[in-house]
Amino acid sequence: MFYISIFFQYASQYLKTRLTYRVDTVVEILSDLLFQAVNLIFILVVFGHTTLLSGWSREEIIFIYGFFLVPYSIFTSFFNIWDFNDRYIVKGEMDRVLTRPIHSLFQIIMERMELESLFGVITGLVIMFYAGSNLGLTPAWYDVLIFLAMVLGGAFIYAGIFISIASIGFWSDSRTDIMPMMYNIGNYGRYPVDIYHRVIRFVLTWILPFAFVGVYPAAYFLQREEWYVYAFLTPVMGAIFLTLAVLLWNAGVKKYRGAGN
Repeated sequence: MFYISIFFQYASQYLKTRLTYRVDTVVEILSDLLFQAVNLIFILVVFGHTTLLSGWSREEIIFIYGFFLVPYSIFTSFFNIWDFNDRYIVKGEMDRVLTRPIHSLFQIIMERMELESLFGVITGLVIMFYAGSNLGLTPAWYDVLIFLAMVLGGAFIYAGIFISIASIGFWSDSRTDIMPMMYNIGNYGRYPVDIYHRVIRFVLTWILPFAFVGVYPAAYFLQREEWYVYAFLTPVMGAIFLTLAVLLWNAGVKKYRGAGN
């Protein structure tokens, strides 16, 4: 309950700050929507030259992209730690965080939240509804619970991977380009993995499991029975990767020696 209270206090202060600069907030939201529209247009352009992509129709690809946006938007809202190494290690802000009686990772997540990114959840749901209507999908009542579990699983997978990468900064305080590269690799998860080479498919499934963020869980709602096992592994993979990331983080904090020369 203490951490829940702290979360709402952080969120309240964040909203007050953002509402002070309403124009900037609106511009950021519109920029995100424009970026998502560009990705959607890319899919439409691709299917302007073909009717199927490795057995997947245009509406199915659009549905997968819409599903991908939901966990991805949650991740970008609450796990925005792409600049952790530069801000908290190199510039020494980690010293400030460690003086407070709250878990360091929780503090950093709260400090770096971007709640306006949650508009991507709405966009993803709208895209899914549009594609699902064209495909004639009729979800059952329990699919809502399955959807929530898979969305959280996908968000936790993203969080686990990027928290693990951020934790490297505890052992090496040099600036790296791993974060941008990983963001680019993560984009592969919004397309069916069977369009890739089997090596890439293996990496996206078991090493950097971004496929569990988009295509695998979406395949359940698309009634692709051959992917059901992978789909229901999504929450499991999310729990595993987030747990490993927190353990790695805790080990890294013990190695941290503070800023200084």
